[in-house]
Amino acid sequence: MDFSFRHHIGLIALFKILYVAVAQTNYRNISLGWSLTAFDDSASWRSPSGDFAFGFRRLENQNLYLLSIWFDKIPNQTLVWYANGDNPAPQGSRVELTTDGLFSLTDPGGEVIWMPNSSPVGVVYAAMLDTGNFILANYYSSNVWQSFDDPADTLLPSQVLRVHRNVSARTSENNFTRGRFELRLIPDGNLVLNTIALPTGNAYEAYYWSNTVDAPGGMTGNQLIFNASSGYLYIIKTNGEIVNVTSGNIGQTFPTRDYYHRATVDYDGVLRLYAHPRTSRNGRWDETWSTAWFTPNDICSAMMGERGGGTCGFNTYCSTENDGRPNCQCLPGFSFSDPNNKLKGCEQDAFQKCNLEGLRAEDLYDMHQLNNLQWNNSTQYEELISLTEDQCKSSCLYDCHCFLAVSIEGNCRKKKLPVSNGRRLEGRSDRVFVKVLNSDISSRDPNTILNLGKTNQATFSLVAALLLGSSGFLNLLLVAAILVIVLRSYGGRTKLRKLPSLLDTNLRTFTYVDLKVATKNFKEELGRGSFGTVYKGILQLSGSRILVAIKELYKISQEGEKEFKTEASVIAKIHHKNLVRLIGFCDEESHKLLVFEFMSNGSLARYLFGESRPKWGKRIQFAVEIARGLMYLHDECSTQIIHCDIKPQNILLDDSFTAKISDFGLAKLMISNQSGTLTAIRGTKGYVAPEWFKNTPVTAKVDVFSYGVLLLEIICCRKCTDMERQNEEEVILTEWVYDCYTERTLHKLVEDDEEARSDMRQLEKMVMVAIWCIQEDPNVRPSIKMVLHMLEGVVQVSAPPCVSPSPHGSIS
Repeated sequence: MDFSFRHHIGLIALFKILYVAVAQTNYRNISLGWSLTAFDDSASWRSPSGDFAFGFRRLENQNLYLLSIWFDKIPNQTLVWYANGDNPAPQGSRVELTTDGLFSLTDPGGEVIWMPNSSPVGVVYAAMLDTGNFILANYYSSNVWQSFDDPADTLLPSQVLRVHRNVSARTSENNFTRGRFELRLIPDGNLVLNTIALPTGNAYEAYYWSNTVDAPGGMTGNQLIFNASSGYLYIIKTNGEIVNVTSGNIGQTFPTRDYYHRATVDYDGVLRLYAHPRTSRNGRWDETWSTAWFTPNDICSAMMGERGGGTCGFNTYCSTENDGRPNCQCLPGFSFSDPNNKLKGCEQDAFQKCNLEGLRAEDLYDMHQLNNLQWNNSTQYEELISLTEDQCKSSCLYDCHCFLAVSIEGNCRKKKLPVSNGRRLEGRSDRVFVKVLNSDISSRDPNTILNLGKTNQATFSLVAALLLGSSGFLNLLLVAAILVIVLRSYGGRTKLRKLPSLLDTNLRTFTYVDLKVATKNFKEELGRGSFGTVYKGILQLSGSRILVAIKELYKISQEGEKEFKTEASVIAKIHHKNLVRLIGFCDEESHKLLVFEFMSNGSLARYLFGESRPKWGKRIQFAVEIARGLMYLHDECSTQIIHCDIKPQNILLDDSFTAKISDFGLAKLMISNQSGTLTAIRGTKGYVAPEWFKNTPVTAKVDVFSYGVLLLEIICCRKCTDMERQNEEEVILTEWVYDCYTERTLHKLVEDDEEARSDMRQLEKMVMVAIWCIQEDPNVRPSIKMVLHMLEGVVQVSAPPCVSPSPHGSIS
């Protein structure tokens, strides 16, 4: 090699080393190989001035930690950024900048909790800057990732918010999971505040707009800047025009040389700009932040959208305090769902019942009147004109569906549950009537009320018959006797027989004859599976006829005979919105039947492989809902449950197309501290994990494998094995998908699905998650909890290893 060339290369290398060394000296950089561990006394990485620190902060009263940035010099050390609000890290977790330039947060077991979402490469150092920005930089000190580009709930001076970046509120003051409110700069140039649907993040109607769209010239705002010298928030349009978003004399009242500033989307949905003294005064700190500006001024009136729970959540009404904070109140007959977070709405204290034989509506309900309240029309299902207030109140009282009626200017607007966006406005002429179960009755068992009605009817029928055929004196005696009977029935009605109710926690038992009658001698078959045949049935429960799905099990083993009742009882206690609910069972000699809630829209397979496939957004929803159900079975039950047969035929859809896992009640139950089980092969061809074919313990990872195959079917809307494919490479779905992934031709998977093709980033993420799930080695596969976090965007999805061919034999 030419000497001069080698000399030149050596100078470049030396320059890089010196450059990095100087940079690290100026900015107190974090070098490759440095790490922090989550403990109460853990160290932090501070900015040169000491204004900000990066490290772990322990959650209040919990042994969990947030990876975060905070103001380090003020007493309350206010958080301004956090990485893992939806997935707090246990004690002993570690954040590390590895010698390979990878930056990640891992739990004590080494599982990744969080990574930067842009997959930075070429990182040679990190730094906590005096602006409050934490950066990952390359050899040339260019930022390859920075916390300013991935905000939590706060913006800091000099920070820029660009289009498609969101600032999301936390759930409550001490709960850092993603909340219902967000700040966005949308492509048309408007800065907006809106509520979102969790967990998907779909945006509802905005309740604040900056009005920064230039309609005549078509120019739109493209960035929001937090000015470091003036303290103002302003938008720079693409034509160079600057539009101030804030108002008032913030820079004069709270000069930046003397005050720290921050702009936060608070958990109540209000965007506030705060100021805090940089130094103590006369040796004393003002430990509170002063509000320099906020919007909207009236959050309750601003929230007028047709969807979502509004400011305070469902079944509430809202009034705005002087500082812009909402004051949330429950409607009569409701209590806060979470007393510690009054923005989560209210739930009904007692369920309403209709058409109770022998009892009048006015005996059951009181109509509570509220004044100066207003609602939007989101839950209005009927409007009656030319009705007086009394007529409006009576109309709601006798309407089984009506929960609340608004009488205004001769119109009567009836609403059903849940109601949203209620607000108190002084001077309104509205009269609101809320139907509430009578206080005397609501304290008693609803089923007792039903018996009471029948008892009263029978009693008074007897009175009438006797009075008609008796003398006056005897009539007096009979009246007295009957009154005693009635009073005793009222006094002792809590001892009356309790009727069956779908709200009971106890599992019902049915006779074989009961279920034979319910199914009309097992006439209408809904489907067959590896465990049994399912029939449609109608049962009389709680005075109502309800549809059910009755599964007649095939002959089970002698050991299964002994465990049947025990397992059914365990499953009956499991309640999750993404699991089909078990209502009861029949156990008579050889007859083993299970009774489930009826799922009106059938199996997922019917929609995935039918003529009209579900829309892309709905398929994403299915994937997340199934993962949630599995996580509940694996991690949140007192007894871990491995399903062993996850496939689209075992995913059922209710009347609102919510995905629910079925047949989990027949899966192998595992004791919580048991790491694995050796058992006979179970499952369905194409979905069976490789370890079933080896003499190795089977863990919950078999479900993760099956879920990965199912996820690919959801993505592509085709079966995992399709022998009718003309191209042999496409017969086995898992192999074809992996080929498309490695060849970067993922568009082939959704060739004629325009909606999916326009969302290639989400498509690639879901494919990568699926490939992680179908790894041959179960130790390489993520847990279903990690899968869910990857799908929801809580953790970054790294490139998966290659997929090895694995056996998928036929399973009986």
